[in-house]
Amino acid sequence: MKQRVIAVVGATATGKTALAIEVARRLRGGFEALNADSRQVYRHMEIGTAKPTAAERAALPHRLIDIVDPDEEFSLGRWLELAKEALDEVWAQGRVPIVVGGTGQYVWALLEGWRVPRVAAQQMLRREMEARPPEELVAELRRIDPESQDFIDPKNVRRVIRALEVYHATGKPLSHWRTKDAPRFESLVIGLRLARGELYERIDARVDAMMAAGFEDEVRGLVERGYGCDLPSMSGIGYRQLCDHLRGEMSLAEAVKRTKTGTHRLARHQNVWFKAGDERIRWTEADEGAGGAAAAIAAEWLGAETGDEETGDEETGDRRQETGG
Repeated sequence: MKQRVIAVVGATATGKTALAIEVARRLRGGFEALNADSRQVYRHMEIGTAKPTAAERAALPHRLIDIVDPDEEFSLGRWLELAKEALDEVWAQGRVPIVVGGTGQYVWALLEGWRVPRVAAQQMLRREMEARPPEELVAELRRIDPESQDFIDPKNVRRVIRALEVYHATGKPLSHWRTKDAPRFESLVIGLRLARGELYERIDARVDAMMAAGFEDEVRGLVERGYGCDLPSMSGIGYRQLCDHLRGEMSLAEAVKRTKTGTHRLARHQNVWFKAGDERIRWTEADEGAGGAAAAIAAEWLGAETGDEETGDEETGDRRQETGG
C-alpha cells in the first residue's frame, strides 16, 4: 500500500501555512509540514521570507526550514533529496506529511517523481568548454545525447555546456534526467485561490507588515554579517530592493513600492505553476471558510473524521462542489 502526502499550494499571501495548520487541527493531529518555499530554507532570513512563526511551528511541526546559510549553494536537486528523507521520517512516525509552499517547481518535482541531477557548476570544465568552438560542443552533445536536439537550441551555448557538464558528472545524458519515476506515494493537492485584486491587496498589506516588523534591519544585519547582496539567496524579492536602498541607489519608499510590484509579478508566476483548470488540484477559496473546506476534502481522501462539527456536510457540501470534489 502506498504512503500518502497532502500538498497545500497557491500564490504567496493566500494563507497556505494557516490552512495546513487548520487541517491538522481539525483532523486531530498526526501531521507534519514540509516546507516547499525556496527562500525559507535559508537561516537568518525570517521576515522577508514570511517564515512560519514560533507559534505556528508549535501548532504544526515544520521541516526543511533554516537548513542552509545564505552563502551556501542550494538547488532543486538538494531540496528533493532532503524532502524524500523527510517523507520517510514522517511516515516512520505514523504521521501524514503536508507539503506547504509556493515554489511550484519544488512541489511538482516531488509529487511527479522528477529526476533532477545534483551537479554543481564545475568552473574548470566550463572554462575548457567555453574555449572550444560552439559547433564542436553541439556535435559532442548530439553524439552522446541524440534526443537533446528536441529540447536544446544549438544556439544556446550556455545550455549546451550545462548538458555536457551534467553528462560528465553523472555519466547519464540530460534526456535521462528529463524523464520521471513513478511516485511511491499517493498525493492530494489542495489549492488556495483568490481574485487578483484582493490578492494584491493582501500582498501589499503583508509587505507593509514586514517593514513594520523590521525587514530593513534584517537585510542590514545580513550584510553586516558578511552576506553580500550578490548572493543568490539575497536576490529574492524585497532583499534585492532593500539592498539597493542600503547602497543609496533608491529611496526606502521606492524599495517598498518595487517589492510590492515584484511580489505581484511573483504571484502571477506562481499561478502559472498552479493553474485554475489543473485537474490535479482541489481548489478552495482563500477566505474564512477555507479551513473547513480543506479539512473536509482531506478527511474524505484520508477516510478520517474531522474534529469539529462545523466541517460537516451542511457547511462544506456546496464548497466541495465548487472545488470539483
